[in-house]
Amino acid sequence: MDGIKYAIFTEKSIRLLGNNQYTSNVESGSTRTEIKHWVELFFGVKVIAMNSHRLPGKGRRMGPIMGHTMHYRRMIITLQPGYSIPPLIEKRT
Repeated sequence: MDGIKYAIFTEKSIRLLGNNQYTSNVESGSTRTEIKHWVELFFGVKVIAMNSHRLPGKGRRMGPIMGHTMHYRRMIITLQPGYSIPPLIEKRT
């Protein structure tokens, strides 16, 4: 489970739970097949589809120096009907 960082709880992701779709941020270097294998192995579910998109890092300023946070990948995982994933721990900021 090193590839999955944390679950996402937004209005859209909560709406997608009704369609048996789960949203989480994953390591940017992870592939779809790796994430699918981790989810199926760890949670004991059957994944039928995966959608992903790469989100850009945000700019951060420290005095006169402009930096940025790392970019990350977000996966939307669709499970077969009858399967479900227990809620993952939400990232605290």
